[in-house]
Amino acid sequence: MRIARFSIDGNVAFGAVEGDSSTATDGELVLDIIKGIPYADFELSGVKVPLSKVRLLPPVIGNKIVAFGRNYADHAKELGNEVPETPFAFFKPTTSMIGSGDPIVYPGFTEELHHEAELAVVIGRMCREVPRERVKDVIYGYTCANDITARDVQRREKQWARAKGFDGACPIGPWVETDLDPSDLAIQCTVNGEQRQLGSTSQMIHSIEDLIVNVTEAMTLLPGDVILTGTPAGVGPLNVGDEVAVTIQGIGTLTNKVIKRG
Repeated sequence: MRIARFSIDGNVAFGAVEGDSSTATDGELVLDIIKGIPYADFELSGVKVPLSKVRLLPPVIGNKIVAFGRNYADHAKELGNEVPETPFAFFKPTTSMIGSGDPIVYPGFTEELHHEAELAVVIGRMCREVPRERVKDVIYGYTCANDITARDVQRREKQWARAKGFDGACPIGPWVETDLDPSDLAIQCTVNGEQRQLGSTSQMIHSIEDLIVNVTEAMTLLPGDVILTGTPAGVGPLNVGDEVAVTIQGIGTLTNKVIKRG
């Protein structure tokens, strides 16, 4: 099931996406509004709205975003970094999240903005010290993410808080797919229709199980928390006016346009 979060006429709701997104246009897809919060048992209301009439929001209401870097060998190599022996985590604040269709505002403190297409894992239940064999039980679903990075700032500053945590640095969406095998999914990023990144989740150095075991050794995850799993090679610059799209097999496409601040 595909679960979206959206606003319409000033109201915010979750809805189940109906229709075949691989062949339909947005005008042919509809949202069946959900009663309640989708991380628990919920019912479909039967009230349906066209996807074309709503604004898609980040599909999660999370407490935190835990991101893992250098989890694809070719990406680590292209930036001149060594592959980490153990998962390498950092945080992005939830204020960095924007939805599909929202603009990425080019920050004034950087001159080198980069895209990083990633598979995002959405947590479905509170969990701590998750054993490897139980990882699937705590996952709600998967979505597309773009770990937007101020690359020049990242190189200058030892902490990545500003380089990867500014407002708009985490486009995510368009929805959460709850029924998906994430082991071998194609990940693609295009800028203005030109392919920049093309890889597969099968190329991850540390698996999703590795990442969730690693992070829950240290902290509790809550429903709606997001795990970013790393990006394949091909990261590159974004400029004002560019339209960047992240497409992941079995999920859909996350699209955002870069605009000038002010």
